Parts: sequence; structure tokens; C-alpha cells
Amino acid sequence: MRFWEVGLIFINFVLLGWTLFSGCKTKRWLVVTLAVAYGVLIIQLITEGFRWQMIPAYLSSVILTICYLLASRKESPRSRFTITVRTLLLVIYLSVSVTMPALMPVSLFNKPNGPFMVGTMLYHWVDDRREELFTKDPNDRRELMVQVYYPAGDSGEGNREPFIRNAHEIAKGVEEDLSVPAFVLGHLNLVKSNAITEARLSDSESRYPVLIFSHGLNGFRNQNTFEVEELASQGYIVLCIDHAYDAAATVYPDGRTAYFQSTNMSDISERDRHIKLWQEDTAFVLDQVEKLNRGDEDNRFIGRIDTSRIGMFGHSYGGATAAQMLVEDTRIKAAINMDGLLYGSNVPDTGIGKPYLSMSAEILDDPLEDPMLIKVRNERALAGGGMSMVIPHTDHMSFTDFHLISPLLRSPGEDPRSVHRIVNEFSLAFFDHYVKQTGDSSSLERLALKYPEVNFKVN
Repeated sequence: MRFWEVGLIFINFVLLGWTLFSGCKTKRWLVVTLAVAYGVLIIQLITEGFRWQMIPAYLSSVILTICYLLASRKESPRSRFTITVRTLLLVIYLSVSVTMPALMPVSLFNKPNGPFMVGTMLYHWVDDRREELFTKDPNDRRELMVQVYYPAGDSGEGNREPFIRNAHEIAKGVEEDLSVPAFVLGHLNLVKSNAITEARLSDSESRYPVLIFSHGLNGFRNQNTFEVEELASQGYIVLCIDHAYDAAATVYPDGRTAYFQSTNMSDISERDRHIKLWQEDTAFVLDQVEKLNRGDEDNRFIGRIDTSRIGMFGHSYGGATAAQMLVEDTRIKAAINMDGLLYGSNVPDTGIGKPYLSMSAEILDDPLEDPMLIKVRNERALAGGGMSMVIPHTDHMSFTDFHLISPLLRSPGEDPRSVHRIVNEFSLAFFDHYVKQTGDSSSLERLALKYPEVNFKVN
């Protein structure tokens, strides 16, 4: 809960308790009480904004108003029963007022641990060579929104980037998939990331390595902010792709929204075929990275991107895309697949042959993913030196930000911040060694000793 939310609940419930149990109920006292209660309410709404989870707390001012209207100078004697009932009702009311915002917090992200502040830019890129297959107009071209996170040279100045731009559209897009009404996630428009919008790139290094992030089906580009910000703070330029019409919602600069349309992906063979689109999206983004390095419109990235050091990571279908790109595109030097079955058919029986780490959940919760098929495809990808790890008490969404949104979404026994710390440390050690080429070759083994509960293996 935020500062003024806590302040509102504390102050107004102290005033409410005093009003209900004190013998002093003069109109003058109640006028002062109402002035304080509404003053705190107005300050909270102006500084932090309205959210529906705080409605019970907001109503405390209304209840105090009712007490004022019903007040009389003479207070009749109160029985023990009356005091007990009032106390019980006040405790229940306070519990509801605290529980609702606590179950849907707006402060989600810890500060990254790296030496850099984090900056972010949003790009709208159109691939003129590809037709948009999800729309009816044959003249439509494939459009992607790509958010870039990078090491910033500013020392905290500027506006903090929202966790999710267009949160209403994203909530609407994931409504059916999560079985959560869109309004329940309406508060996400108040959540801030740690990144500074359009901050300047840090001058600490002449060039920075690149990482590409790909979300899962019906996910979105910001779904792994916990991980993306950490990697950017450690000296990486990270590009997060919205795969339009396969993302929950993609909002273009002119206001058009591309909602999720791939509802026919229940067949594994269809998922195998469809992944080619995501590979083409990623290859196009890699081309744009090279263009940014040659000619950025605001000179932010010109000559500052090391295109010889590029890695990729993704969640679910995006993780499968990362594996496919690692096989097919020589620009990708290493990849991490976070709980994604290997869709596609180009992984050789002898293994990928390049640095590859598979992160898996302990709980299998996708009925489409046959355990035997998962085993066969994973063994093929991991052959010849691939690495794998299983994090306990995790399910498919544990590798994203979703379990920070509410404790109600978590797996039994899961501590999402602990899971994210493990994911971040292993990801950083992997990319530092195989992409940045600065890490110790034994760093992953040391992490395996640090976290013995993680089942880490090298094939």
C-alpha cells in the first residue's frame, strides 16, 4: 500500500473509533473530524489517484458524515452489548478496508541491483515486406510495438515509466485467459516501473550488448519487468517485443488496438507451424537494432549497440521462439527458455550446439503439454551441453510479473520475490558469460550451490 493510502486508513479509522466510543460528540468536534477526514481523502486522491480497492476506506468519510448528521449534545448511556457490537463492526470494516488494497498492491517492483539507472523508449516499427495476416486489408503491413530498456546516464531525473501503458486494454486482453474480470486489474494503470522514460543512455561504456525478450501467447511486452529492468541495470540493452494479435493487446500510436486473436492454437501442430511468425518478428527486430546502431533519430543509440553480442530470452511460446532463433539466426549467441515447450521442428537430435538454458516450473499446468512430448523435445534441445533448471513451488506464470499482482495468484508455498531473485541471478550469470563475455565460466555452478533447492543440470 502507498503512503497516503496507509495514512488515510490510519487517520480516518482513528477518527471513526474516537467518534463511536468517545463521549465527546459536539458538533464542533465532529466538524473538525470531518475536515481532517476529507482533507486526507482529497490529498490521497490528488497525489496517488483513485482505485476501486480503496472504496471501503473512502467510505469512512461518508460514515463520519452520517455520525455528524445524527449527533446530539447528549449521549445516552451505552450498554456493554452496544460497545461490543460497535467494536466488532469496526474491526470487520477495518479488515475489509486493509485487505482489499493489500491483495491488489500498486507497489510491485524492487529496485534493480545493477550499477546503472534504467531508461526506456517505445518504438513503433512497420515491416513493409510482410503482410499482416490477422487483418482483412491485404495492404496492411506487419506492425510491432517494441519497448527498449537500457542503462541510463541520468541519476533518477525524469518521469518513471508506467509498468503498463494502456493498462485497460491489456486487462481486457487477458480477461478470458486469466478468468479475471478486466476491472479487477484496473489498478495496474497506477503501477510504476523503475525505468525513466526517454532517459539518456549511459556513457560509462562505449557499446552495450543486446538482449531480445519475447512474451508468451496472450502475454505482453512488459510481463517480465522484474527481469528486464534487472538486466538493463547490469549493462544490457533489452528489447521487448509485442507480437501483435498474439499479445493480450497491442496499442499503436494512433490509438488502434490489436487484441489477441490466436484462439485456434489448441493443437500442437498448429503451434509448431505458427511459431514461424514469431521468428520473423524477431528477425525483423534484429534488423531494426542494426538500423538503430547506424542511424537513430535522436542519436541515443548510434554506434552504442554491440551487434556482435546478442542474446535472447522468452517465456512460454516466447521461450520456444528464443530456442528456434538460437538455432536459425547466427546473430543470437545464447538463449534462455522460461517454461516453454519447444514448438517448431528445426532443433537437431544432437542438440542446439550453442549456449542454451531451459528454466522449468515444478508444476505442469497446461493440459496441452503432454509430459512425454515435453521430455522428448527438451532432451533433444539439451543434448550436447544444454543446461536446465527446475525451481520449486513454481507454476507456468511464476516466471513473469503476474504473481506480484496479487497473493491470490501464487502457487502453494511460492515466494515470488525469491523465485524472481533466482531467475535474475541465473539469467545474469548466463548472459554475462555467453553474451557479454565477462562472467566466470563457473558462475552458474556456484549459483547451483547457493540455491541447492534448484535442480540445475548441465547435459
